[in-house]
Amino acid sequence: MYPVLDAILRAPADQAWALLWREGQETVEVLRGTTADVARLADIPAAEEGHPVLAMVPFRQIAERGFAVRDDGTPLRVLTGTAYERVPVEAVVAALPTGEVEVTDERFSVSDEDYAAIVSRVIEEEIGNGEGANFVIRRDVLAHTATEPATAALTWLRRLLTDERGAYWTFAVHTPGHTLVGATPERHVSVEGGRVRMNPISGTFRHPADMADLEPAFRSFIADTKETEELFMVVDEEMKMMSQICTDGGRITGPYLKQMAHLTHTEYLLDGRSDADPRDVLRLTMFAPTVTGSPMENACTVITRHEPGGRGYYSGVLALLERDADGGEQLDAPILIRTAHLDDEGTVTVSAGATLVRHSDPVSEVAETTAKASGMLAALGLRPRRDISYAVPLAELDGVAEALGARNESLSPFWLSPQEARPDPDLLGRRVLVVDAADTWTQMLAHQVRHFGMAARVARWDEVTEQDLAAVDLVLFGPGPGDPDDPDDPRVTRLRDLLAARLAAGGPVLAVCLSHQILSRLAGLDVTRLERPNQGVQLPVDLWGHPARIGFYNTFVPRPGDAVVERAGVGTPLEAAVDPAHDAVVGLRGPGVASIQGHAESVLSRDGLGVLHRLIRHALGHEAGFDTEMSDIRRPGGKVS
Repeated sequence: MYPVLDAILRAPADQAWALLWREGQETVEVLRGTTADVARLADIPAAEEGHPVLAMVPFRQIAERGFAVRDDGTPLRVLTGTAYERVPVEAVVAALPTGEVEVTDERFSVSDEDYAAIVSRVIEEEIGNGEGANFVIRRDVLAHTATEPATAALTWLRRLLTDERGAYWTFAVHTPGHTLVGATPERHVSVEGGRVRMNPISGTFRHPADMADLEPAFRSFIADTKETEELFMVVDEEMKMMSQICTDGGRITGPYLKQMAHLTHTEYLLDGRSDADPRDVLRLTMFAPTVTGSPMENACTVITRHEPGGRGYYSGVLALLERDADGGEQLDAPILIRTAHLDDEGTVTVSAGATLVRHSDPVSEVAETTAKASGMLAALGLRPRRDISYAVPLAELDGVAEALGARNESLSPFWLSPQEARPDPDLLGRRVLVVDAADTWTQMLAHQVRHFGMAARVARWDEVTEQDLAAVDLVLFGPGPGDPDDPDDPRVTRLRDLLAARLAAGGPVLAVCLSHQILSRLAGLDVTRLERPNQGVQLPVDLWGHPARIGFYNTFVPRPGDAVVERAGVGTPLEAAVDPAHDAVVGLRGPGVASIQGHAESVLSRDGLGVLHRLIRHALGHEAGFDTEMSDIRRPGGKVS
């Protein structure tokens, strides 16, 4: 009755195949075919009608973006379908093997004590030194089975289909030497009909064993500042990606709950349009900040410093390419988490990571990695299987929808709303060079600059020449990780030289975050480390008579003092905006010069678009003549539209 499934089940070890259940579907997609290993995402072959292509993308593939990674040799493997069918879920469950798969020698690759120590080091040495806002560090559960990998995967898939809930994909994929089985909650990216979606998930509620504890514990989770800030930070990071690949930059909807059998997460949906090839979309979004950290480039470096060994397929993606009804190629790519990897020697690996932020508790993060692995370990028979029949729909509890919706009241209305261009006649067509200092906040900045009618180009710090500086109306020096006084950081040195050259030439300058700190040093101010980093927090500031709530991601701040820069050969005093709560200079301005410590482009910046608009107008010498508040997008009464 189901020839492709029947053929797989008769000899599962001798074929390459995949069984995929996707959220909202009543059938399982069954794919049998041939495999090939390719070097780059661009080498993934095109899907043909009725013959999808499934790529197993390992974490090491992030080297295509030029980021640091341990090359563990895990292949970029492509399964090209030669036979394909859809089978009802209940028929698949009935057909899958029901026997026991013995799993032995369970152990963690990193002990609880050692993992807690890693958490402490990352907080102190990385976040505490301005290397980023959050980082995801994994550890592995290792075990062994004597059962052939294909049979084991099919057996465990049956348990996941019956025992798990709320997954985005539940799947088993078998190829020579590499077999994957899992139930992942998170879409990384999808492309369908020119529409790009991303689905950042962060914040983890561990379901208590006692039902009496469920509701009070969950309400505490919903109100937890750490969990909320974690989600906002990964939304910011994925909006950087959306701004790069989508013409409209991407719109945020949510937050929603993703309730599974053992855990519940909070999530947002990001949505935009792009005509890019799905392979390019996949390359530019490698990989999700929910499994790496932010900023992305530096997160990869931090991972190589603190994780022993490569990640294999963990935190990579499965990428399914297929043809839509109009013949266009579409992509669906879930993140490879909550997944077991089996090799031909019978080694079973289940990886899990915790998102480490400035106020992470090492003991709690240890528990989080254990909880995230629990659903897959239950399918392996290493943990008690969870009876999901009792589960309370947490989203339906009184007040939960309102509590989740209230989170958006503090966010930027720009990213929550349709983003039609609203050009400023004074800025229309003005050329802007956005200097990327190893953090793609610059993509969000460029998108907002274009919103004002300006022409923006983004260039990396090490590619910008003084001729580039001279060819534009405004140079926007962007943010980045690190210490602005680090003499061994070539990026910081180059930014200082470029800023000084632009000032010497008398051209308008806008500097953000790290570049604001470097400008402040050029102006003679001290820059020191905060006792407690402002990574992913919204702060109220007064910017020269304009109160605003702005998102901050910084470990260092300039301190108040006399600020003077050499501009066009003349000593130019700068006026500071000071945050008295932190004794910090949060903005500077003078003729042709403006800067801000916070991120006006951030999702966390409720008033960010108007602030950025005023700073640009100031730098270009337009103090009046245009309503600088018209850039804010709000409903009557201040409600986000």
